[in-house]
Amino acid sequence: MSFGGPQWPQQPQQPQNQQQPFGGQPPFGSPQPPSQPQQPFGSGGQTPDWGALADASAARARRKRWMMIGGGALATLVVGAIVATAVVAGGDDPVANGKNDGPTTPASPTDSPEPQPSFSSVAPPPPPNPKDFISNEAKDKAPISPDSLFPGKKLTMSGRAYQKGATASTTNCASVGQAGLGEILKRNGCDRVIRATYVKDGVAITVGVAIFSTEAEALKAKAQAKGGIAPLAGAGVKEFCRSTVCLRRANAVGRYAYFTQAGFTNGKKVTMKDTPIFKASDDLGNFTFNQIYARGRQQASAAATAPAGQ
Repeated sequence: MSFGGPQWPQQPQQPQNQQQPFGGQPPFGSPQPPSQPQQPFGSGGQTPDWGALADASAARARRKRWMMIGGGALATLVVGAIVATAVVAGGDDPVANGKNDGPTTPASPTDSPEPQPSFSSVAPPPPPNPKDFISNEAKDKAPISPDSLFPGKKLTMSGRAYQKGATASTTNCASVGQAGLGEILKRNGCDRVIRATYVKDGVAITVGVAIFSTEAEALKAKAQAKGGIAPLAGAGVKEFCRSTVCLRRANAVGRYAYFTQAGFTNGKKVTMKDTPIFKASDDLGNFTFNQIYARGRQQASAAATAPAGQ
C-alpha cells in the first residue's frame, strides 16, 4: 500500500555465483566466467585456489543478506514515518482519545471561533419621564420667568401670528384672580403667577400660569376654578374683559395650572359664534402647555446625560 511518501530505490541485485562441479571443471557447453580465463588443457597453468573462491562466495552471500535486512529495516522506518504523518494530518488528537503524550498544536487563527457579542443581563433603566420633572418642585429646578415661558415679541400657532403685549410675575396669587379665582389659588398653595397678554385683529388674550409645589395642588386648583385670571393691559393693549362677557378656561399639567381669558378689545360681548375668540384661546392654551412640557423634556434630557452620582 502506498502512503504517498517518497519511493526508495531498490537495492541492486548481486550476481549469483555459479557453483563449479567437483574437480573445478565447468560443465560441458557452459560459458566461462569472465574473471576466470580458460586455460588450455595441459598448458601447464596453475590450478585455481578453490578454497579461496569458496570463502569469497560465502562473504558475498553474507553481504547480500545484511543488505536485505538493512533495506527491510529502512523500509519499516519509512512506512512508520508515513503512518505518523497520516495520523497527524488526519487530526488524531491524543487528548481526545484519552492520551496526553505531549502538547497539542495550537489552532490556526483562521480556525478560531468568531467572537460573539455579549449582552448584559441587567436591563438599562428607562429614560426619565419629562412629566416627573414638572410635577414636583424637588426636581423642577430650571429657572422660570415671563421671558422663559413667553419668549420673543410674538408667537405663531397654526399660521396665526399674535403680538405680545405686557408680561408680569407675582407671588401674591390672590391679587391676579377675578370672581373668586384668586382665593382658590391661595388656598391650594399657589407660590407664583406669571402672566402675558397677546393680541390679534381686535382680540386680546391673557394667559396666567399658577405655579404650585406639587401636581396634586395644581389639579385641585383646576378642579375648583371659578371666575378667571385677571386681564393684563399695557404695552399697547387697552383694558379688556371689564364689565363684559369673555371666554375663560382652566387647565393643568404637572405642578402648573394655567388659565386664559379672551375677549374683544372694544368691549364687545363674546358669544358662541365668535370663532376668532375660541381659536385665540386654543392657540394660547396649546402654546402654554408646550412651553411647560418643554421644561420637563429639557431637564429629563440633562438628567439622562449627567454622569452617575450627579
